[in-house]
Amino acid sequence: MASIPPSPTSPSARATNFRDGVLPVGAGIAFAAALAWIYIFYMVWGMENMDLSADSLLMPRMIDWHGADLALVFVMWAVMMAAMMLPAAAPLLLLLAKSYHARYSRRRAAVATGLAGLGYLAAWTGFSLLATLAQWGLLEARLVSPMMESSSPWLSGVLLVAAGAYQFTPLKHACLWRCRSPLSVLLNQWREGYLGAFRMGLRQGAYCTGCCWLLMALLFAFGVMNLIWIAALSVLVLLEKILPQPRLFAQGTGAILLVWGALIASRPMFLSN
Repeated sequence: MASIPPSPTSPSARATNFRDGVLPVGAGIAFAAALAWIYIFYMVWGMENMDLSADSLLMPRMIDWHGADLALVFVMWAVMMAAMMLPAAAPLLLLLAKSYHARYSRRRAAVATGLAGLGYLAAWTGFSLLATLAQWGLLEARLVSPMMESSSPWLSGVLLVAAGAYQFTPLKHACLWRCRSPLSVLLNQWREGYLGAFRMGLRQGAYCTGCCWLLMALLFAFGVMNLIWIAALSVLVLLEKILPQPRLFAQGTGAILLVWGALIASRPMFLSN
């Protein structure tokens, strides 16, 4: 006897849609984030064991960067942003996966969801390019050490004050609201096709970049390869996305950063690596 396809509203159909549409995307996000974090762990180990990793093809030189060194630092920033921001992008990508799976074939839904993810990361890749150029300039100006840590209390203080002040701005809260609302992408920004998927991811990634770029710039103050602060900023960004009072949390964080920045500018001992 031929099997009868389950009704789209039946429990078995919903379970199949969840398994085929959401679980693979969730597993893919977890796998990609895990690979990115493994890369970060390796880079941190390399910075702490320069004598053992001096010949590594993945490590830039300490000073006098050439084109290859800039490329390596750019890759480092891009992978680091992927590791830190993919968890924050998961709600959007899972929601898109569910929607695509209800509309398209399994293969097309997977491709469209992947392109949305690439669009999201493309926005952060643009930030990574700017961060690479900023790090190069700061290194040449001797404001950042070859170990990728701030060597200027004033630079650290200015970054913390700027990041703290930004937490109170309308632009911050507008971007945060957009970044926290993946459902608004489906309701207000839906675009058909593969290009539309990429554009939706890119636009949402741009909002999240606008929300968090100064928080990411704090890595210049704390240490670009400081694993503790990379993890701490990742958690901070995630909390901004999921806590029920985002404005209050962002402004509370901003107040702490403002005070901390003022203390560092006057007393460098308050910057703890």
